[in-house]
Amino acid sequence: MADTDTVSPAHAASDPSVPGPIAEPREERPLSRREERRFELVATIILAVATLTTAWSGYQSVRWNGVQAQNYLQASSARVESTKASTRAGQLSLYDSQNFTQWLNAYAVGNTQLATLFEKRFRAEFRPAFDAWMATDPLHNANAPSGPLTMPQYVLADSQRATDLEAEATALFNEGNDANEWGDQYVLNTVFLASALFLAGISERFSWRVLRAAVLMLATSLLVLGLFNVIRLPID
Repeated sequence: MADTDTVSPAHAASDPSVPGPIAEPREERPLSRREERRFELVATIILAVATLTTAWSGYQSVRWNGVQAQNYLQASSARVESTKASTRAGQLSLYDSQNFTQWLNAYAVGNTQLATLFEKRFRAEFRPAFDAWMATDPLHNANAPSGPLTMPQYVLADSQRATDLEAEATALFNEGNDANEWGDQYVLNTVFLASALFLAGISERFSWRVLRAAVLMLATSLLVLGLFNVIRLPID
């Protein structure tokens, strides 16, 4: 009597309810010597270029930090000098005002000798404004300016110097900010390059060619980005 539990191979092949033999997983073909050398060559190039570019970016970062510090120091010095010049201009303007007031009082009471004495004490910067004011006939002209200090001819060199120094200080401070920005950009660039170095270094640990190629492609992309930044960033 035939065993009903026994299934012939032909019946098993035709019956879909009977599971077939389990397929063995296909193993990844190991890297050939030529492929290994190609991967090593790419990794070596990335390591060499990234190392040199990282060193350059670090050097430029230090240089721009130095430029930043120097510009900030010069801006601070210019502002100090601007303050000094502005203070002197205020003192000279006060002297001119007081001296003119004394002359005006003496002139008003008809003390010609005293008025002449104060007039001789007029400073060279005040004299053009005084002469221009007198030319307006202020004693009889109600529309004349209120005094020589309001005349456009009244120009103080120290006041102009204070304005110029303040503008110079602002420009230097802005240049310092720009230098700081360039230094930060170079520091950020070293991060990209360091990442490329890291990926190229660990790529040799992967025997799976797809993963190894992907890691090297990512390292190459970061290296290209780093090189692009080096080209576009200013050099000190």
